[in-house]
Parts: sequence; structure tokens; C-alpha cells
Amino acid sequence: MTITIFGATGMVGKQLITHCLSKGWLVRAFGRNIEKWIDTEKYRERFTAIKGYVFDEGDVKKAIKGCDAVLSALGGLLDGSDKTRSLGMKNIVAQMEKYGPERIVALGGMGVLDAPDGSGPLFLQEGYPKEYVAVGKEHFEAYQFLRASHLKWTFVCSPNILESDANGKFTVTSEGPAPNWEVNSGNLALAMVQMAEQDRYIKQRVGISNQ
Repeated sequence: MTITIFGATGMVGKQLITHCLSKGWLVRAFGRNIEKWIDTEKYRERFTAIKGYVFDEGDVKKAIKGCDAVLSALGGLLDGSDKTRSLGMKNIVAQMEKYGPERIVALGGMGVLDAPDGSGPLFLQEGYPKEYVAVGKEHFEAYQFLRASHLKWTFVCSPNILESDANGKFTVTSEGPAPNWEVNSGNLALAMVQMAEQDRYIKQRVGISNQ
């Protein structure tokens, strides 16, 4: 399987690379500041570093064309001024609909999940941490682009991410928040890779947390 990873240089993106390579997949790691990995390509089998800009149609087209699935761990600032999550996803979706593939597993935030009473997304609820409202809106806009597409998408709505390797002890819930407020970056990446491999949670938002 050939996988393109967006946001490959971030905390979750690096873990995605590790888990994809461990399965013997061919990995295309896409990023704007990826020069250090280009220099190490020759030491890593099945790995290609692609320098590009997620807002650029040609760069994204080149990265995804001929791959079997996309994993996205796009990040950015928390204050809403950085549109990488939303407009980056818009471009990825547009290029995937033109050139393939159909399968994408993308990382978002738990604020995108609906409140238990059905009154709307968590990030709009009273009492939701104010410092995460702007990034919640960005994630929600990314989710809207996915939902409007014909792609086989899964949107993984993560709580606070801890920089730690996978231990396999995590819980995934369909269309609702998981029981805890933290998840290891390694567990998050492992879950995303499993979803891509098994074609699970198609056209669904999922919650995730450590057990």
C-alpha cells in the first residue's frame, strides 16, 4: 500500500510514518519544512519526503496521485489565524476528488463532535474551553469539506495529545467523545493507520482517548 501523509513533520505525523513503515507500506511524507528528511531518504526504505505547500494544487496533486490512501495530521496555530487545517483540507479534498484516491483518515479535534443533547458541536457549547474555540472552528470547517465530498473519509476527533509512543491501550467511539481527555500521539497514529487499513468508520466522526 502507498500512503501519503500530510502534516508529516508534526508530533502525530512522525508517529504515522513509523506505523506505516512498520507495516511495510510505501510512505510519501509531505511537508513544507521537510528538508532534513529528504537528506535521510537513502537510509529509509519505502520512504519518500515530498517538499510542498498544502495550499498549492500542483504540490498536493503530485503527492497524492497514484497512492492508495491519505492520512492527514495537519496542524497550525490555535488562535484561528492559521487556516492550514481548513483550507489545507479543502485543497486536499479537491485534488483527491479529481485524481484519487478515495480513502482519507484525517485528524481533527474533539470539539467537532456533537454534544450529547444534540444541540450542536462541542466547541460551541457553554463551558467549552475558550482557548480551543478558534481551533475548534477550524477543525469543524475541515470536517465540512470532508462531509460534502464523495470521499471515503474518517474524521478522528482527538482530545489533548500527549507526546508518547503507542501502547495499544486506547478507546475509539463512533460519533461521540471517548471517555478520557488525553491520548498518546502514538496511540492516535496507530488508530488512524488501522482505520485506513481496515476501511473502518467510513463517513464518520470518531472520538478517541487513552483507556
